[in-house]
Amino acid sequence: MRAAAPPLTMPRKDPKAAARCEAGEVEPMGKPDAQAPDALGRGREHYRQRAWADAYRTLTIADQTLQLSGEDLECLAMSAYLVGRDDDYLTVLDRAYAAHLDAGASARAARCAAWLSLRLLFRGETGHASGWLARTRRLLEGEKREGAAHGYVLLPLAQQQIVAGDWRAAYATAARATDIGERFGERDLSACARHLQGRIRIEEGRVADGLALLDEAMLAVVAGELSPLVTGLVYCSAIEGCEQVYALDRAREWTAALARWCGEQPDMVAFSGVCMVHRAGILQLLGAWPDAIDEARRAGERCLRASNRQAAAAAFYRQAELHRLRGDLGAAEAAYRSASEGGWDPQPGLALLRVAQGRLAAALAATRRALEATTEPLARTRLLPAHIEILLDAGEIPEAREACRELERIAQEVGTPVLGAQSAQAQGAIDLAAGDAGAALGALRRAWQVWEAIDAPYLRARVAELTARACAALGDRDGHELQLATARTVFEALGAAPDLARLDAPARDESSGAHGLTRRELQVLRLVAAGKTNRAIAAELFLSGKTVDRHVSHILTKLDLPSRVAATAYAYRHQIV
Repeated sequence: MRAAAPPLTMPRKDPKAAARCEAGEVEPMGKPDAQAPDALGRGREHYRQRAWADAYRTLTIADQTLQLSGEDLECLAMSAYLVGRDDDYLTVLDRAYAAHLDAGASARAARCAAWLSLRLLFRGETGHASGWLARTRRLLEGEKREGAAHGYVLLPLAQQQIVAGDWRAAYATAARATDIGERFGERDLSACARHLQGRIRIEEGRVADGLALLDEAMLAVVAGELSPLVTGLVYCSAIEGCEQVYALDRAREWTAALARWCGEQPDMVAFSGVCMVHRAGILQLLGAWPDAIDEARRAGERCLRASNRQAAAAAFYRQAELHRLRGDLGAAEAAYRSASEGGWDPQPGLALLRVAQGRLAAALAATRRALEATTEPLARTRLLPAHIEILLDAGEIPEAREACRELERIAQEVGTPVLGAQSAQAQGAIDLAAGDAGAALGALRRAWQVWEAIDAPYLRARVAELTARACAALGDRDGHELQLATARTVFEALGAAPDLARLDAPARDESSGAHGLTRRELQVLRLVAAGKTNRAIAAELFLSGKTVDRHVSHILTKLDLPSRVAATAYAYRHQIV
């Protein structure tokens, strides 16, 4: 028997629960002996009806005077978790573990201990989690025959192996858990373990196999065959896995299903906030930006209530992205900082904000640093498209080509259309910057087809803008005007103020007499005209000396000028400085 467990031979009062009663968070006890049995019955019924707040309140009342069984304590723990009381969940599940031990139900106790270990792992309390896992495995050593509990114990073990990056061991552990679940008819175990197999295959780069396993696990989820905890966990993890590999069609489908499930349980806090984060991303993709901002704001509040700091940080990042796209740079800055404080990497959005603020050197330094610190290919795809865009703004075409080749290679390995479209759009932008408008049109057409298929208006408009520039370079005036009008209409509908401002930027450059100079070349020309040496320019713009030499050479060639003195005169004559 577990010596540390509270005695179960007499009624007990939980001081925390009593305080909640005094604060009015649960019903007052009244006459305990008369009320508690009724509260227990009502609590069980509320639990069956998925009325989680009522179940938590009435089971808490019953728990003040009755000796709840391990099963009833599990219901109380689950209700606590679902209404966002994570600490109560752990405390009560610990008591359920003890109650099962006292009743001689070691297998049921082991299952409680496995869920305790898994939740503690998710909270980052690895030492505590490891202790529970060791206790659980020792508890099952006395079992003569293998049962479902042996499979549940494998779930936190597989999670530990995933954290360690030991994909082969993690997959074997999850596969064994799936097999045990199938043999003993434990649908929760089978679905949870199978979805882990899918996430592991995705991490290994076997994306098609991984998505197929996630789809299979999701069949049990959408059919309503699983417990609330496993339903929510698999929903959220499957959507995250789909987003990781840009399988946005699946992510959209599962997010809609998750929203319906959460909507049927208005008291539920635990998974609804995460659902709202995903939904905000889908709304952004579909062009419903005001709704997306509202959803992200509510998601952050709901996730904080559920003590889900990481999901709250993701909600702040989503808010920041939307504020940046709409031109509210101050709100974007504050939201990126909140995301960072919550443990969410604010890149590449923060770097793109720096570009919008005119701090190009800071933006380029940020994405370079982020890529240096990121080795996993799929994680690098979050950074590469923005990095390429910033490199092109800086006139660093060779480095942009190298980054695009990497993005294309990963896109081919992953095989999802969205990542391929990002690669094609980047290639089109590079070809255009390098003066090959014909090649740019082919790549941009491929990107357009994907954005059209998934109904992503902002991404279509960005491609239309690039296509307009390519048409202009090829002398196709009608094509230029039509594509530009398409882009402008979408940007105006979305409220994409920075993009609207950018549409006019090329005309301003031409009227200033820039004659095809890139933004970076214009920066260098202004500094040359200010009398700075190449070495000083390199230091100010955080570039190498060779890069500055190349920019100066390109400037003189494009403007057909013989010297730096002539370039300085040109800059003043055409009001570039």
